[in-house]
Amino acid sequence: MLFTRPDAKRCTDVNPSRAIMPFLMPTRTESTVQFEQELDLTKTQAFVDRWNEAHPEQRITVFHVFLSALAWSFEEWPRLNRFVSGGRLWQRDGVYVSFAAKKKKANGSPLVVVKRRVDTVKSFTELVSLTHADVKAGRSEKKSSQDKELDLLTMLPAFLLGLVVKLVRLADRWNLLPRKFVDHDPLFTSIFVANLGSVGLESAYHHLYEYGNCPFFAALGRSKTVLTPEGPKLVCSVKYTFDERIEDGLYCAHALESVKARVENPETMAEVEPRLAEAA
Repeated sequence: MLFTRPDAKRCTDVNPSRAIMPFLMPTRTESTVQFEQELDLTKTQAFVDRWNEAHPEQRITVFHVFLSALAWSFEEWPRLNRFVSGGRLWQRDGVYVSFAAKKKKANGSPLVVVKRRVDTVKSFTELVSLTHADVKAGRSEKKSSQDKELDLLTMLPAFLLGLVVKLVRLADRWNLLPRKFVDHDPLFTSIFVANLGSVGLESAYHHLYEYGNCPFFAALGRSKTVLTPEGPKLVCSVKYTFDERIEDGLYCAHALESVKARVENPETMAEVEPRLAEAA
């Protein structure tokens, strides 16, 4: 096994009780913890409406605010940005978000899968622009390099395709995959987000993939109005699936509370416009 990876550094601050976990629970499936949050969208939707009125060419939804909150919370709580490979813990070299979108809002329409590095984005405006560009490129008729590779692979006989996937997983375990391969694969990511609300669905707990090194999945549900003692309130549910081998539940809960706070109070996020003071 190689002792370095192109996408991460080996964690050296791991206590013995956590270091043994990947050997007691070798797979993500058996290491899964599930967590649900309810987001109060009262201020969020007002922010979205004001933004769309001012930027009709770059309209946003709650999803864009959620992506921004994730980007900042993963930087603030860096131990969330770890993963297990080869029985060891690794610190990812950047914050990456993958998400899926339908090419068209129609039954049978294929999915577009996007992977975007977000810790280098300097403003909310830039994040919105990049997200729109990513989705537009994915929905175009032009095939990406990933699409071309998948077309070629799926032409192989089933036994040969299975062998190729097994070899890729083995190479990943031994830290032999090149940077170019890891960079464009959406399952080598900090978190995968499913925007189920965009197609009118409630949030759902999603499985984690054994392939790749993604330890987090978030499913964002549709916005809905509920009655409370204080009156009607706009809310949505987000459900997380988390590989508990990377960090303890308390750390994770605090980090996800910071995501919730940012989504619910987008105007207070210094990152909404000047993300980095020194970039001004």
